[in-house]
Amino acid sequence: MQWTRRAALVGAAWMIASGAALAAPRDAAFEAQKPSADAREMVQWVRHSGDAAGRPYIVVDKKEARLYAFDADGRMRASTAVILGAERGDDSAPGVGDRAQTGAFRPGDRTTPAGRFETQPGINIHGEHVVWLDYDAALALHRLRPGRAHAVRAARLADSKPEQRRLSLGCVVVPVQFYRDVVQPLLGRRAGVVYVLPETSEARELITQL
Repeated sequence: MQWTRRAALVGAAWMIASGAALAAPRDAAFEAQKPSADAREMVQWVRHSGDAAGRPYIVVDKKEARLYAFDADGRMRASTAVILGAERGDDSAPGVGDRAQTGAFRPGDRTTPAGRFETQPGINIHGEHVVWLDYDAALALHRLRPGRAHAVRAARLADSKPEQRRLSLGCVVVPVQFYRDVVQPLLGRRAGVVYVLPETSEARELITQL
């Protein structure tokens, strides 16, 4: 399992911090979203450990195809359903960034890798504003794009079933208005952190292996 962009969530620190975090006050707005156990534990750990270091951060729960956005003070700003990679898996395939430039994808390329990503705002090859999670792997957080597939993707994004929201090439895709109102103000002008939870294991299992 590949934990990209700085594997600093050390297993021992996780065990110590998570125990204390469980006793910490919970964010009512976050709890109102009925997050999964994995998402809840990760958010509590980030708050207690200070891993985001005063930067805004996002937690992406791949199993639920859902995103939670937090400001620099650790308060949840908003949550949304997301579109994720069409193929299950928690690693980026070697060379996928180069193949993304030509569209020559292979089986296993369309995954959204799990990991801790230090983000940077930027522009993709189409001139669109994106938030880069891993530039070399062509992995970004971006808005739902216009085009022939827009209506299909918009319908799938609105579907209540997480499995229906698996159709991107690997990027994390959010509604246009959510990107404008939440993502750009938080991560569009400064660095942040995005935590993408694994789907082939539990978040704690992954982190304690580091």
